[in-house]
Amino acid sequence: MKRMTKGKFVPVLLTAALGIGLVACGGDDSSTSTEAPASTEAPASTDAPMATDAPVEGATLANFTAWADLPAEAGGLDASPVVDCAPAEGPLKAAWVYVGPTQDGGWTQAHDEARLAVQEHFGDAIETTFKENVPEGPQVVQTVEDLIADGNTVIFGTSFGFQDQIMEVAAAHPEVCFEFATGYKSAPNVSQFYGAAEDTDFLAGMAAGAASKTGKLGYLASFPIPEVVRGANAWTLGAQVSNPDATVKVVWLNTWFDPAAERKAAEALIAEGIDAIGQKGIDSPSTGDAALAAGIPWSGYNRDQSENYGAVWLTATSYHWDVYEIPRIQQILDHAWVAGDYYGNIADGFVNLGKFGALVSADTQAAIEAKLAELSAAPGSEFTGPIMDNTGKEALAAGVVHTHGELMGMQYLVAGIDGEIPAS
Repeated sequence: MKRMTKGKFVPVLLTAALGIGLVACGGDDSSTSTEAPASTEAPASTDAPMATDAPVEGATLANFTAWADLPAEAGGLDASPVVDCAPAEGPLKAAWVYVGPTQDGGWTQAHDEARLAVQEHFGDAIETTFKENVPEGPQVVQTVEDLIADGNTVIFGTSFGFQDQIMEVAAAHPEVCFEFATGYKSAPNVSQFYGAAEDTDFLAGMAAGAASKTGKLGYLASFPIPEVVRGANAWTLGAQVSNPDATVKVVWLNTWFDPAAERKAAEALIAEGIDAIGQKGIDSPSTGDAALAAGIPWSGYNRDQSENYGAVWLTATSYHWDVYEIPRIQQILDHAWVAGDYYGNIADGFVNLGKFGALVSADTQAAIEAKLAELSAAPGSEFTGPIMDNTGKEALAAGVVHTHGELMGMQYLVAGIDGEIPAS
């Protein structure tokens, strides 16, 4: 696993409890709102059958572990004290800090939809706000300090590049509860949360492999951190379930949110002859715009965009951040919040599939739903050996399943991927 700092990577501790996720590159202005974001995606298209049931509102948090119950090498602390960040009177004030715009069509929009779900669930008991387009770096400290000065006693950080600044502010404000998506550092008042998107990436890959007529697929990836590598591998393995001869050309963009660059890269892959495309760590739906223009199948990422890309839509990994956030807010209101680590999955509804598009046949849907049930019962089991990497070496022996820690630190590409992991 690696930590990103201004586009460069430095090693960090691999643990069984940490999860690295996606972030997006934002601008340098911030704003506050409680209004629902407007869509910025392509025109609406055809309806499609649901791939899965909607997530249950509020998880039991069976996948949450207090820091005191984890070993030191996995971020564990000697104790997990209750941090009472509920107000003495009036509504709880909670703030979300976003690196991108709330209408990016992907990562940040999914986070803000969860914030709105939290607001709706708790009503007058909570007052939510957000700051968008907050650049990674020193400005995060001032942004969060301003939010605390405004009375917010719980802060949600949603970009991996915010982590150091969040930890700095958390140390200065032990009375505030901090919830951080996609990081790995621990503190008595800082929790980490993310989930097993690799499982739904695999299922989306199954749809793409079945939809491809040539077996030549393409994939846009952001940065070569383990979470994105893991997603590319899972998507490819899924495609190979549908078509054992499928190959996937991976293009690394080295950006999280650049719609023009994303579309240009997708168009280049299409021009080279790929006839189905997916993405990971890319926050906008620009890849879908390129697919729509070319008329080739596309599996999205971050959220369900089936209504806007019906002609080419397959399905997508979708995050339901509120599945974690609602019960955590309830714990704050119950004066029972402790810090720890959460890694959600299909079973608790944290990650799921978007709707199936019309391009996904009934047989393929049935195969995906059967595999979804398997992955719900055994997260990560798509990574069961034998697995060869794309240099011909054995990455995983027959019958062996990657440990959680190995998944979190994945740095190889599976056989069938055309590409390599760029040097740090």
